[in-house]
Amino acid sequence: MRILFLIVFLSASAGCFAQADTSRVVTDSLISDMTFSTPKKIAFLDKLPHGKLFNSTYIGVPLIIGGLIEKHQDSKFRKLRNDFMPRFHRTLDNYTQIAPAAVMVGMKAAGVESRSSWGRMLLSDAFSVALMAGTVLGLKNTTNVMRPDGSDNHSFPSGHTATAFMTATMLNKEYGYKSPWIGVGAYSVATATGLMRMANNKHWLSDVLVGAGIGIMATEFGYWLADLIYKDKGLNIKNRDVADDEFDVRRNSFLGLYMGFNLPLSKYDLDEDNVFQTSTGTTIGLEGAWFINRNIGIGGRASFSNLQYIVNKNDAPDKTFNYFTAMAGPYFSFPVTHRFSLGSKLVGGGVWYPKTSINGISVGNNHGFSCGTGLSLKYDVRKHLSGIIFLDYNIQAPASHGSREYMHIMTLGAKVALRL
Repeated sequence: MRILFLIVFLSASAGCFAQADTSRVVTDSLISDMTFSTPKKIAFLDKLPHGKLFNSTYIGVPLIIGGLIEKHQDSKFRKLRNDFMPRFHRTLDNYTQIAPAAVMVGMKAAGVESRSSWGRMLLSDAFSVALMAGTVLGLKNTTNVMRPDGSDNHSFPSGHTATAFMTATMLNKEYGYKSPWIGVGAYSVATATGLMRMANNKHWLSDVLVGAGIGIMATEFGYWLADLIYKDKGLNIKNRDVADDEFDVRRNSFLGLYMGFNLPLSKYDLDEDNVFQTSTGTTIGLEGAWFINRNIGIGGRASFSNLQYIVNKNDAPDKTFNYFTAMAGPYFSFPVTHRFSLGSKLVGGGVWYPKTSINGISVGNNHGFSCGTGLSLKYDVRKHLSGIIFLDYNIQAPASHGSREYMHIMTLGAKVALRL
């Protein structure tokens, strides 16, 4: 069940849902009749998605940068894997990496009209494969990163994940115009492939993030090259960007992947002789909200997290403890431009700690109240896709029955979200 849960929330990081109309809400009457205008000094920011270079890199580059930053936290995310699925081993990822390409070719062979003719599609895909394979193999042979299971030093980046996201982007390029669920399905399969590579202990999280970025960008540039050669020849369906004035600024409902780094702000005494502190950790989960008008919504977050022990000022790098939180409450949004908006929230719920032992002292096996707030900056990249950076502050019950001191934790991170 744990791996199924992870697949569900990570698959929310790609694709898009059908538009939901929430514009006729009585509580929005105070602002819905007002025309939203963007200040001229910042209006240029809304024009970013119209460039070809931006369209080819706006997902891949953040994934690659995030993967490079994540390399310093790989062992902590691996600790989550070892705690929740230490004996997982499946070979399905060998097949899911090419499943979107098989679907694409099957639909094309069945006569379903795609974006490109056969010749244009095959040339685009050939460029994509060459760019992806050359980049992945070049990095594997120069970085020499050891796999988590120690089997060889070709871990970085993940070739399976790069292939999966390359084929998913191919399928979405050719048939995404038919239904947003084409993209949802394709990227869900790609995300599941990356997850299985980590669950199989073959790759670090950084390998998977960089591999996903390479796969997407290779396909984008592969199609770009083919477009330069073919121009309008063999093009059945033309791509159409969404203009700024087509964005509904009241449409703030979202569902997305929640991922960040935990920065503990507190310590407390376990007993008279031991002081328990925590160092940095990681968190991963799913967050979403449904907005009843442009400014106010109801939502929640469920996440798995871990923190590193520090006992009596001594670090214990191989010692971490995990916890699960689930919170809900009101969410708030204020548009800055047609695509940028500021957000906040006020949520409450519970936190659950498993039983843990630190230096022979029992810690964990507790649960209690948790609440939090936060600030976020959201950018609507596409009609159904947003990128969000956030800084959350949470107060949660102590991990030990023996302590009455609540834990204070800041989480800095980013979300890729579907606009609902």
